[in-house]
Amino acid sequence: MTERVVIVGAGLTGALLATMLGQRGVPVDVYERRGDPRLSGAERGRSINLAISTRGLTALRDVGLEDEALSRGILMRGRMIHNDGVEEFQSYSADGERGINSISRGQLNDLLLDAAERESSVTVHFDHRLTSIDIDGCTLSFTGPQGPVEVAADAIIGSDGAFSVVRRAMQPRDGFDFSQDYLSHSYKELNIPPVDGDYALDPGALHIWPRGASMMIALPNLDHSFTATLFWPRSGPGSFEDIDTPDKARRYFDDNYPDASELMPDLEEDYALNPIGSLLTVRCSPWNAGRVGLIGDAAHAICPFYGQGANAGFEDCSELIRQWEVHLGNWAPALAAYAAIRKPQGDAIADLALHNFIEMRDGVTSPTYRVTHRTEQLLHRVLGDRYKTRYEMVSFSTTPYAEIEPTVKKQRTVASLAAAAGVAALAAVGLASRRR
Repeated sequence: MTERVVIVGAGLTGALLATMLGQRGVPVDVYERRGDPRLSGAERGRSINLAISTRGLTALRDVGLEDEALSRGILMRGRMIHNDGVEEFQSYSADGERGINSISRGQLNDLLLDAAERESSVTVHFDHRLTSIDIDGCTLSFTGPQGPVEVAADAIIGSDGAFSVVRRAMQPRDGFDFSQDYLSHSYKELNIPPVDGDYALDPGALHIWPRGASMMIALPNLDHSFTATLFWPRSGPGSFEDIDTPDKARRYFDDNYPDASELMPDLEEDYALNPIGSLLTVRCSPWNAGRVGLIGDAAHAICPFYGQGANAGFEDCSELIRQWEVHLGNWAPALAAYAAIRKPQGDAIADLALHNFIEMRDGVTSPTYRVTHRTEQLLHRVLGDRYKTRYEMVSFSTTPYAEIEPTVKKQRTVASLAAAAGVAALAAVGLASRRR
């Protein structure tokens, strides 16, 4: 059994992993470069509301936090498409009942930090910036409020985000592969406030304003507001570079999002003050080096278009704990086994997220997509689990991400053959009747 684990990063994944280990009596120190977010609050315009679904809820259930998390969320059963002044609802599930949960990133992080600190074996150290790490010696150096801090550990888990310092220390090692791909789009968050104390839009849907090369989405909050997020190109017409003043933003909204513009009295202020964020995909391999490993965005940062960033990170936590138990607390083989299982899943959800971006910003308005969407949901209602849509497998199952696309292709082949057989049968019946 390991004596002490150090987790670098007290975000969603780091706090959940600390809770899981703490519930098993493992001594854990969590070091976070930021101050305590429960005291300082969330950074303006940096939330991108989470869409917690089956994978994330399964992990939260394992630590007894599912119900509490859901009490902080709002169920969205589908997409509401805003196109040319017309609203169209597209259900996420074939039965129309299942959905994803809009939850504030900050509120969920606070919940997980509270849970971690309830465990007597867990200590969270805020305002500690990692300055160096010895991978082979499993030691770290931090700069904290009282000066330098030297820490030795039996295992180190890097949960320090897309720009992970732990991962950076692993990169010079022989055989380490790394890529960081920026999307040509960036994001900015805005606010749609309540109207007369109530939601300005239907809170049971994720709202999308698809505009071909760009889009805006809006997710509901418990205070009856919506967090709206622009996903616009970085440069060119209709980009953040092009629309560079609050006045231009208002005019652009009036022309391109008129139904939203009238609901956003603070648009100019939000546009001026809220930062522009980057969207990137991080891939690396291996995720482990001896008793040091990576988890969550540090291992596989993805774009947010399937709402699976937190869900995938929570699955990482569950798998790492599973392997730690299988290997009886021996961290080196546990981390190696965890990385071998989860690396293909991280790559697969990264690809799925990029695919869904194209679908959300453009595909959802096409007649072909609508027909395909309705047909696939009909097949699911008729065939049950023998035919699942891509979305159902991603959001409402724990099917390994890497198995989803092969399953979709196989299902569509079978469906095409069945359709062809049906047409042939109808043609045969028609021919026989004519012969009579």
